Amino acid sequence: MIEQARQFALQAHEGQRYGSKPYSVHLEAVSKLTAPYGENAQIIAYLHDVVEDTTVTLDEIANIFGQQISDSVAIVTDESGSDRAERKMKTNLKMSQVEPALYEALIVKAADRYANMRACVLGKRDDLLATYLSEYNNFKQAAFRKGVCDELWDALDEIVDNQRQN
Repeated sequence: MIEQARQFALQAHEGQRYGSKPYSVHLEAVSKLTAPYGENAQIIAYLHDVVEDTTVTLDEIANIFGQQISDSVAIVTDESGSDRAERKMKTNLKMSQVEPALYEALIVKAADRYANMRACVLGKRDDLLATYLSEYNNFKQAAFRKGVCDELWDALDEIVDNQRQN
């Protein structure tokens, strides 16, 4: 099922870029970060941007991968809004209400944010990194659950701390 999700996502994101690289680089990074958390987390990792960035619908995901995977992808998909601040506020509200049965979505969201922030640091994308840093406290308040993926949060906190010291 992981490979099916991978192929589905690669096809859906075909031609899209992650900075200067193929979008697959980002999907592989998020999937690798979620590997310790199980198959469903990896499936969600591959699918985490398909609704937000392609024509794929949640119904399609439910039909192919099941309702729980679709529900998780819905959680990690940014809500609509007039600007980034409104989208993130609505998405954070949604994440803050996630029940334990769908915590895998929060693992993927943390892995996605870590992959993005790490890519910003390595690629010297200080502009985008500054955006992530400004959003971090609200993001963490919404998505963090003690004991769920503490290693990812430790890595995120390390990036944040290092950037704030500089």
